[in-house]
Parts: sequence; structure tokens; C-alpha cells
Amino acid sequence: MDLITVIAIALGLSFDTFAVSLSYGVVRNSIIFRQATRVAFVFAVFQGGLTVAGYFLGSFVSNALNNSDHWIAFGVLVFLGVKMILESLKEKGDDVKDYSNPLLICSVAIATSIDAFAVGISFAFLSVEIWKSGFLISAVTFLASMIAIRIGKSAGEKLGYRIEILGGVILILIGLKILLQHLIA
Repeated sequence: MDLITVIAIALGLSFDTFAVSLSYGVVRNSIIFRQATRVAFVFAVFQGGLTVAGYFLGSFVSNALNNSDHWIAFGVLVFLGVKMILESLKEKGDDVKDYSNPLLICSVAIATSIDAFAVGISFAFLSVEIWKSGFLISAVTFLASMIAIRIGKSAGEKLGYRIEILGGVILILIGLKILLQHLIA
């Protein structure tokens, strides 16, 4: 597989992460560069890592995963989205939710990387340099996430704290998109 195709796949895989990162930037508009880097790094590791893992697990899990991957991603993203929306509707005062919680970030990273795992499985049947592809997918995801957090941070400063609802809606829509893509296909 040529480099341009792998980069195009990496861009496609990074769309979900971009949207989630955008919502993180909006919700945590006081996020600093180090925190944003950590979030983007986690997303990149899961995106590239699950691609490589899918490649190596290949056909062993393809049938079992094909039947449930979209439901898992849908469930996790809708749960997190609804949780964000409900928390945004509560009286807050000075209580600021820490959306850099490692467990929360890892949950979202897994949910948005299930497609990368499936791509890795398909890579197992193609002529692909998996380590190079995994690195490219990670790099593109990292850059997309950093850019999205920055855009979201700027928008969050202008739109106010209640914009957390938008972040929850984005997560739910990503979950619905993943579910519909698999059900229609």
C-alpha cells in the first residue's frame, strides 16, 4: 500500500478523534499545552496501537469483533456524551470537572479507535508495512487532536461554560455515526 493511501486512511481515522478533541478544548478552555499534549498523545497511541494490534490479531478475532465493535463504540460514546450533558445541567458554582482524567481519556480513546482496530485487521490481508502505517496513523491523529483542542479552546473562551452540552452531543453523534455506518454496511 502506498504512502498517500495510508495517510488518507489516517486522516479518515482521525476524524472521530478530531471531533472529540474539539469538544475537550471547548469544555476545558483553560487547558494548557502540556495537558493538551497528554490527551493528544493518548489518542494517538490508541489509534496507532490498535491498528497494529488489529494487524497482528488479524482473522483470529475478525468475525467476533465485526458483530459487536459498533455496539461497543456506540455504548461507550453515548454513555460519556449523556454524562457530559447531565453534568453540564447541574449547578456548578466553583466546581470544575477535570476532563483530563486518565480513565475518561482512555475510555474515549478506545471508543474512537475501534475503527482503527478494524482497519488493522484489513491491513493483515494487504501488503502493508504495519509499523510505518501505525506510526503515520499515530502522527496524524496527534496533530489532528492538538489542532482540534486549540480550536475548541478558542471557541470555549467565547461561548462560555455551558458549551459542555455541545461536547456531549458531539460524543453521542460520533457514537451514532459509528453505529449507522456498521448497520448500513
